[in-house]
Amino acid sequence: MAQIKVVVVDDSALVRSLLTEIINRQPDMRCIGAASDPLVAREMIRELNPDVITLDVEMPRMDGLEFLSRLMRLRPMPVVMVSTLTEQGAEITLRALEMGAVDYVAKPRIGISSGLQELATDIVDKIRVAAGAHVKRLGPAPATTPAAGAAPSHSVSEPPRAPLPRLSTEKIICIGASTGGTEAIREVLVPLPADSPAIVITQHMPPGFTTSFAARLNSLCRINVEEARHGQRILPGHAYIAPGGHHLRIDRSGSNYVAVVEDTEPVNRHRPSVEVLFKSAARVLGPNALGIMLTGMGADGALAMREMKDAGSYNYVQDEASCVVFGMPRMAIQAGAAHEVLPLSQIAPALLNRLASNPALVRHRI
Repeated sequence: MAQIKVVVVDDSALVRSLLTEIINRQPDMRCIGAASDPLVAREMIRELNPDVITLDVEMPRMDGLEFLSRLMRLRPMPVVMVSTLTEQGAEITLRALEMGAVDYVAKPRIGISSGLQELATDIVDKIRVAAGAHVKRLGPAPATTPAAGAAPSHSVSEPPRAPLPRLSTEKIICIGASTGGTEAIREVLVPLPADSPAIVITQHMPPGFTTSFAARLNSLCRINVEEARHGQRILPGHAYIAPGGHHLRIDRSGSNYVAVVEDTEPVNRHRPSVEVLFKSAARVLGPNALGIMLTGMGADGALAMREMKDAGSYNYVQDEASCVVFGMPRMAIQAGAAHEVLPLSQIAPALLNRLASNPALVRHRI
């Protein structure tokens, strides 16, 4: 099997050396070049034709985002961003994912050497996934959107329509995603009306990133989007995102559904884990659940999504052509968890049509 060819782009000589060492320890990949800035990297990419590049965010002469934007318009290729665990680093990383970066590594601010070695397995796993990811050419620059952390405007125009039936707003939509999921989740949430059923989301993310992710979505959506807080009531017109480094599950308190946020052991190597959320949906919601599995590597949540289906949920799974990585959707399909397999752009319309046209249908087991 041919080795995955990787070019490392980082202004830190220490980070370049560490990433090169980590990559070259793997039998299936090789670091073929290490560049100190994007201008050097540009020539290196032309000459060496790598399969994947790792790209630092903050660099001299041209920052990582500007370089990524040019790269994805002129010569799209799989990119894994390397960003710091700071609020600013999180916001920049989300912009990079919007531009087409496949994934990111959150490097520590201190203890870089030991920190990157501890992340070695995660780093090489993400490079492997990136090498097989579906990468698309970046189109013209979009109109400026509110910055992450900005106050929500909720000014998205919405065509006139009848409000969703009350039965529909009593349902809860459960979404699981990993690699490529930040943009996939945005595409599902933005079309949803303000009276949408409540939504609970597990996206694989480290601590410090979900705050910016929730704020960015909140500025774009008609519904209110926030990080889930332990014990809060789950309400229609709201989306709740599992905080990075914590599991999110659903429980019942009297007649209300509530969010349970906990830092128990990782499940399927993940915390938050889609498995945890979906298992709670199967147990607590039954036929009041609607499941959505989006792009992501691995199999997290696939078996639990089948449990949701068996308990009466109606489930949508993203199709291969529209996924950045088809791992989690593929495993959900193989587990028999899907009622419908759809392109990403069709999931929100299909969901709304189902809720609006036949709300009673989702009360009963299919």
